[in-house]
Amino acid sequence: MLLFFLGALSVHVIYFASIFDIYFTSPLVHGMTPHSTPAPPPAKRLVLFVGDGLRADRFFELDEHDQTRAPYLRNIIQTRGTWGVSHTRVPTESRPGHVALIAGFYEDVSAVAKGWKENPVEFDSVFNQSKETWAWGSPDILPMFAKGATGDHVHTYMYSSEEEDFADSDPGKLDNWVFERVEAFLQEAHNNETLGGFLQQSRVVLFLHLLGIDTSGHAYRPMSSEYLENIRLVDAGIQKTVGMLEQFFQHDGQTAYVFTSDHGMTDWGSHGAGHPSETLTPLLAWGAGVAGPQSGNTQDYMDGFGQEWKLENIRRCDVNQADIAPLMSSLIGVPFPLNSVGTLPLDYLDNTDGFKAESLFTNARQVVDQFEVKMKQKRETTLSMFFIPYSDLTPSKQQNMLRNIVGLMQAQQYQKAILECRELIDLALKGLHYYHTYDRLFLCTSVTLGFIGWMSYVVLVLLRDHTTIIQQQKLYKVENSVGVWTRVQDHVSELVCGTLAAAILLFLLVIKAPWTYYVYCLPPAWILYCILQRGSDIYKLSDYIKANNLALSLLGSCVLAVLSLELLVLSFFWRQLLTLGLVAMALWPWLSLNIHCGQMTMVGWTVSSLLLAVFPMLPVVGREANYSLVILAGILGAVAAFWCASRKETKLLSSNSRSSLVLIIAQILLMVMSVYVRHGTAASLLNKEGNPVFNRVFSWTMLGCTFLLPLLSLRLLYPRLLSISLALMTLYLLLSTAHEALFCLTLGFTMFFWLQMEHGLSNYSHRKLEDISFTVVLPDSNRKQMTTDNIRHAYFFVFFIITAFFGTGNIASINSFDPQSIYCFLTVFNPFVMGSLLLLKIMVPFLMVTCAFRAVDVVVQVPTRSLFLTVLLMSDLMGLHFFFLVQDTGSWLEIGTSISHYVTVMSTTIAIMLLFGVARFLTGTAIISQQEDKTHAQ
Repeated sequence: MLLFFLGALSVHVIYFASIFDIYFTSPLVHGMTPHSTPAPPPAKRLVLFVGDGLRADRFFELDEHDQTRAPYLRNIIQTRGTWGVSHTRVPTESRPGHVALIAGFYEDVSAVAKGWKENPVEFDSVFNQSKETWAWGSPDILPMFAKGATGDHVHTYMYSSEEEDFADSDPGKLDNWVFERVEAFLQEAHNNETLGGFLQQSRVVLFLHLLGIDTSGHAYRPMSSEYLENIRLVDAGIQKTVGMLEQFFQHDGQTAYVFTSDHGMTDWGSHGAGHPSETLTPLLAWGAGVAGPQSGNTQDYMDGFGQEWKLENIRRCDVNQADIAPLMSSLIGVPFPLNSVGTLPLDYLDNTDGFKAESLFTNARQVVDQFEVKMKQKRETTLSMFFIPYSDLTPSKQQNMLRNIVGLMQAQQYQKAILECRELIDLALKGLHYYHTYDRLFLCTSVTLGFIGWMSYVVLVLLRDHTTIIQQQKLYKVENSVGVWTRVQDHVSELVCGTLAAAILLFLLVIKAPWTYYVYCLPPAWILYCILQRGSDIYKLSDYIKANNLALSLLGSCVLAVLSLELLVLSFFWRQLLTLGLVAMALWPWLSLNIHCGQMTMVGWTVSSLLLAVFPMLPVVGREANYSLVILAGILGAVAAFWCASRKETKLLSSNSRSSLVLIIAQILLMVMSVYVRHGTAASLLNKEGNPVFNRVFSWTMLGCTFLLPLLSLRLLYPRLLSISLALMTLYLLLSTAHEALFCLTLGFTMFFWLQMEHGLSNYSHRKLEDISFTVVLPDSNRKQMTTDNIRHAYFFVFFIITAFFGTGNIASINSFDPQSIYCFLTVFNPFVMGSLLLLKIMVPFLMVTCAFRAVDVVVQVPTRSLFLTVLLMSDLMGLHFFFLVQDTGSWLEIGTSISHYVTVMSTTIAIMLLFGVARFLTGTAIISQQEDKTHAQ
């Protein structure tokens, strides 16, 4: 069982990771030559302001009094600059956003493993190509550009990471720190001739990273006064800084300015996915070489933003985020970043048509160089007979287009040259994408075959080992014939799969495939070998179906199973569908004729299921905190726990259970205390007083006690499940902000009644639940065979797991989690710790369901392995469905959603496998209560 479990876990981890190799690998290539515009640049220096986490609508819109929140920058839009919306891409995080802005390419999600801080791969940037760059801001952003630069010409000034505190009473202090350091820097340069001389050079960049807006958004939400006030603070700071810079450079007219953001933010203060509130950011440029305002072009944009922001009379120039890097390069005359995939936005330039054509031609050559290197790499790693070049941009067509552009510029037909350059860039970018995704079909096919093969093998294992469908009788009547058949079968499977594996290895070696290709392509051969080893079982199954005329009924059962699973798949898009499923479950006991349990149990199941059905209909948690609901959940939970502890079924009132009773009472008091801490933390942060030390210490202590306290309780079914529920509920209350706490409480009640219902349906209903112990668990070999009832057990479990995710108010997106949830534990920005705590919050309801499922397993006495495999099979069918839905085209909302769905369902599948082990540990392990267990077992 352990080896099978480890094999299943390995397969699922591999196919979980496959999506990133198939759809999101690093786009970088190396070996290109830098290209810069030969014409003199319009600016000697560039100042880049990045308002981290600033949404386009919050910046451009007017307030309720028709007043702008950024009067200085609004005035620039109206009098001397060019503005637009910068469209970012998934993942909308700080590091990928800054890489797109400054390096001109969209980073793959492998960088998340480095916390978006370090360089998974080296890359070129505007900073690297500059003569000198000075940068001020966050330690999470600046080091990656300093480490990625050649030489030591990128100078960084950072505050400490401890100052990035969401509970700080003044998030704007981070931006004030930057503005104050820039002011001190200019004063020093005024008195230091060496530093002043460096600043007077050409190709100089000053970068101000302003994190206060992002911090305010996470802590108080983008609709809050704190967030909006931070915009005003940034506007005033930029005005003052620009004034000091102009004075320092004596108004020489050689400074270009760019103001933008790396990403936006959802209404509930998170980012990472593809919602428009996350992907739409402001862009404003002014100064040397930048065009001034022109008449409006509302007809070019149908989103209505121009009218909404009262800017419809001023030309709007939208760009892709990667386009900003070539814009900055063109303004100061540095080579375009080598890996940039941006297209120079000519509407932002105030220069001659000749300069624009030369700059765009430089841009085209830089993109074509990447295309050529990528094509060469793919040609070298593909068998010549199988290589299919990109037909829309053949080498001959590429050379013809380059010669044509040069001829048009020599003839001063600049507009035609610009159009030709745009077409060449577009073709080269499509060619880059073609070669970047060249192996996608091959990898998708390998993963799909692996999925299908794995599920087929699981079905065979289930039917052979846990049912009577495939009998263990001899295939032929003569025993010798059986031995001959088995030996032939073994030799055939070894020959076929060995040959297949060797062919795959040889093919991958010839094409010089990365090691991950071996991981994705070899498992199907191993799985096929396992299936062929059970070839006789396939024949037996076929004979059984024919002999019993089961083809039609089997087809009907498969259709019913698919429809049932499709309900769960569709719930990823419409959470409300879970309500229909829960209502159907509520009616289930009244429609079943063989349930032997009390009327109160049936009523309890129905009421709890209907209450649970309410939650998928409620708004997503995180939009608005409501700690009154958390307090209510804590009070109701304490009352319910006291009621349960006082019932004779739990056996906690007997003289042999004193220590367990004391433990339960202590856990109830700790749960009440967690409500107090949650409320106290929220009140303290609201008053901008920070999180008290006691609250943090208590929260971390409860986190540690969650998996220890239940081990002190009786291992009888009721006392152990009550202790586990109290421990999980205590932790969950500390992580709750609204009605999800009530959901977790309702889920616990539903699990209690589910256990009672399954007990009534089982063949062991003559045994009282209160007498069943986790210590008396029969080995799988002594349990009964699997039946159709066990398919219901597995489906209910998967259904409750999905409900545990969506019912708490989550949506299947990486931006759906509220950072306020973890403020009891920490408020200083730490992406890995925060992510781990948010993941733990998701796992708590999962673990509650898994422990209940473990109890059902003990009650119904079906082999644990069969239930586990059935659950795995259902989860894998959903995973394969979502694998085919993953996309990297369309809107960024659609792309982000498709990624999130696959990641969510595969993460859930892996989590279920791990939670089975955790549930077994929590229910079956004891520290000091063994004597009480023995006493009650007598």
